[in-house]
Amino acid sequence: DSARGFAEADLIHEGTYRSQRLQHAHLETHGTIGWLEADGSLALRTSSQVPFLVRDAVADVLALDPARVRVTCGRVGGGFGAKQEMLTEDIVALAVLKTGRPVKLEFTRAEQFIATTCRHPVAVTVKLGARRDGTLTAIALRVVANAGAYGNHSPGILFHGCNEALILYRCPNKRAEGFSVYTNTLPSGAFRGYGLSQTIFAIESALDDLARTLGIDPFDLRRRNVIRPGDAMVSWSDHPHDVEMGSYGLDQCLNLVEAALAEDATPAPGGPDWAVGTGMAVAMIDTIPPRGHYSTSRITLAPDGGYALEVGTVEFGNGTSTVHVQIAADVLGTGPDRIRLIQGDTARPGHDTGAFGSTGIVVAGLATERAARALKERILACGAAHLGVPETACRLGPHGVEGGGTQASFAQIMAASGAALSATGHADGSPRSVAFNVHGFRVAVNRGTGELRILKSVHGADAGAVLNPLQCRGQVEGGVAQALGAAMSEHLRIGPDGAVVNPTFRAYLLPRLADLPRTEVLFADTFDRLGPFGAKSMSESPFNPVTPALANAIRDAAGIRLTQPPFSPDRIHAALEAAAQPD
Repeated sequence: DSARGFAEADLIHEGTYRSQRLQHAHLETHGTIGWLEADGSLALRTSSQVPFLVRDAVADVLALDPARVRVTCGRVGGGFGAKQEMLTEDIVALAVLKTGRPVKLEFTRAEQFIATTCRHPVAVTVKLGARRDGTLTAIALRVVANAGAYGNHSPGILFHGCNEALILYRCPNKRAEGFSVYTNTLPSGAFRGYGLSQTIFAIESALDDLARTLGIDPFDLRRRNVIRPGDAMVSWSDHPHDVEMGSYGLDQCLNLVEAALAEDATPAPGGPDWAVGTGMAVAMIDTIPPRGHYSTSRITLAPDGGYALEVGTVEFGNGTSTVHVQIAADVLGTGPDRIRLIQGDTARPGHDTGAFGSTGIVVAGLATERAARALKERILACGAAHLGVPETACRLGPHGVEGGGTQASFAQIMAASGAALSATGHADGSPRSVAFNVHGFRVAVNRGTGELRILKSVHGADAGAVLNPLQCRGQVEGGVAQALGAAMSEHLRIGPDGAVVNPTFRAYLLPRLADLPRTEVLFADTFDRLGPFGAKSMSESPFNPVTPALANAIRDAAGIRLTQPPFSPDRIHAALEAAAQPD
């Protein structure tokens, strides 16, 4: 009962916050090559996060047997959600079938801006009720998303955006209203964070103002209200779900970021016009999308002791290929150089719903772990039978099975078994866990010019067991870098005629490396009981708390509340000028 919750509040804060259109800006544009195989079947090599969904969609649109359509993907050059769409594959497929000749369609960069999808522009009105001690009594959201011309992902981003953003806080009264509106503009689609970055920007900005009004430290206000182990996970309804708290590292993330900001000794710029402040924000995400996400892996023993690992998920810069090899090698007691990875090919048995929703490790990696463990059991059983010793006395090594003081080579085991040794692993994306991220900034704002300098950037990540620290740290750093672009300079602008007016990198203003601060990444020490080897997802989530943390730091430094990114110097200057005007 949100009305009762607001009636019980000692303080009510309400504000509206807007998030702008963004282009994914992946390095490789959408592109597909197609041809007919010798048997007349259709082959497509494409830049996609979802080859199996593409195969099924092409077959459906063109009334083909899916078994006669093969889709393969190479090392895809970035996606961030954009390559969940089928934008070139159906056109190429139709042209191949009509002409009988190979066909290639690759978007130019300008076409990427004007003929694909973007992040949903969203307006979020947040109303918070709290007691004087900071305890939340009510949260109400009104979310209006601009779907553009088509609404293919619009319901999903509304549900996702209103879900974890509300579950994150313990509050007895919650309400969410969501609207997605068709407009005669560029279609909106899937984008890193899938609706959460927009709602988290609004809620975390509002909470910062609430904390300021109550005179409570923003870290302490979060600690007082965030979800804890054992709490019910309730968003906009009490509908049943399959989300469990497989591990919890939010408390550690808050402590790590708070300590890092307190210890920062970066000198502030000199001069009377510079003002310094700090800001923070929190984010939570389910580790897997709802309603099932399916993945299959198969691994086969080769006579030389190597392994062929077939997975359906694709690699597009997220580093999952390396981790799949690591998982298999660890289970099978061999080196990564002995694992040959085959992926992203619908003609292979390794089905996967797609490389989206942060599932490349927590779902597909779990399938790989299960396949490797099943094969290990088969090899040990065959090796023990060949050696004539109990299976419990055997150990799988890089060259064969050891037991009873002797060893059976892989070639001997395969010859004795009389069949190829392989195993399959499956994962269905349920149950799901949760991951947490906290970001903090210390900034300097020039009151005279609006210039913004980031003095300290620190990110606390609850990633479970970090299987590849270098890659995971890179994922967090990349997420922060992309979010800083969204927060400081990026804006896909639409003119009065509905057309994109800045369809080039020169005009879109992606951040350069020199524009970005070094971000200190700090991992919580957790082990997730649901993920492979205790890991959790960490691909989308680092993006989400960055923009509100920066807005809160600017508010602390300069006394202005910016409710719509990007926070460019001209906008900061205009807000400072407006704040200086008498009422």
